[in-house]
Amino acid sequence: MGASSLGGGRYRLDRSLGHGGMATVFLARDEELDRPVAIKLLAENLAGDSAFRDRFLREARLAARLSHPNVVSVYDAGEAEDGRPFMVMEYVPGKTLAEVGRPTPAEAVGLVLQACQGLAHAHEAGLVHRDVKPQNLLLRDDGVLKVADFGIARAAETTALTQVGTVLGTAAYLSPEQALGEEVTPATDVYALGAVLYELLAGRTPYEFDSLADLAAKQREEPITPVSELAPEVSPRVEDAVMRALARNPAYRPPSAAAFAQELSATAPFEATVQPDDHHRLWWAIAAVVAVAAIASGIAVALTDGGGSTPPATRPPAAVRPIPRGADARQQARNIAAWLRARSAVRP
Repeated sequence: MGASSLGGGRYRLDRSLGHGGMATVFLARDEELDRPVAIKLLAENLAGDSAFRDRFLREARLAARLSHPNVVSVYDAGEAEDGRPFMVMEYVPGKTLAEVGRPTPAEAVGLVLQACQGLAHAHEAGLVHRDVKPQNLLLRDDGVLKVADFGIARAAETTALTQVGTVLGTAAYLSPEQALGEEVTPATDVYALGAVLYELLAGRTPYEFDSLADLAAKQREEPITPVSELAPEVSPRVEDAVMRALARNPAYRPPSAAAFAQELSATAPFEATVQPDDHHRLWWAIAAVVAVAAIASGIAVALTDGGGSTPPATRPPAAVRPIPRGADARQQARNIAAWLRARSAVRP
């Protein structure tokens, strides 16, 4: 574009950060507040298309309704001298999830939990994003993740603004209902989050396909390869949460990003957070828990037997089942956790 500033000179354009199908994003400087911002400007060839202008302005209005640490903030909106609308957004220095390397399972869960928090805020506001993908998840240099680009979001209570059968979004992360052009709900975003997490864990998307029709057929007929077959280090509990998010029927998925976050949070502490370097700390923690359990058990016996109602000699000691040995430290941790749960359920 020829202009070097927007908003009557308030925003000085620096350089392009990226191009999309309907807009270009620039790094700019807010001269009034002396801070860097990102400016999204509608593509020149779409300036005369009222449908695209309406969609662009709708994004600005919808995104401006949101205020959350894990959502990119919209500060301002306006119109360039050539009539093209633009929006001024928070600048997020860093990379998209599409540009980062493959994280550890614990890191992957942590990143998606942040995305869940941002989308939960949108769902509570009545919005469905409909285009969740790694390119729209921005990872700041300090590790904070932010959800961006509500360009095809819509209010859950309104009618669809696209024609029946039209599919928006990136195909690899589309839910079955969205791929068919059907009604979407917050569970649609949950599917996309599940697909993002699957890719972070397994190194590939849930389905590999050649066309949208091929994708729809595979979603309808083919099972998804379990995460553990591609990444054996991923725990069963994390895998279960991912596979539930990818259920064909939205009724079988967590109904919202907040519900998905609860399921992912439940995968801690052993399965999601233990890394090889943490094994020594893990064993010290397990030893402490076992010691506390043993002390608590001894106190309970002393209190029960010290009342004088039943002589201790008349009660045979209960046999204690040994802890099964695991194939590795991670499996052993699960075995110990199960043993402790079973022992805590025993009553004298």
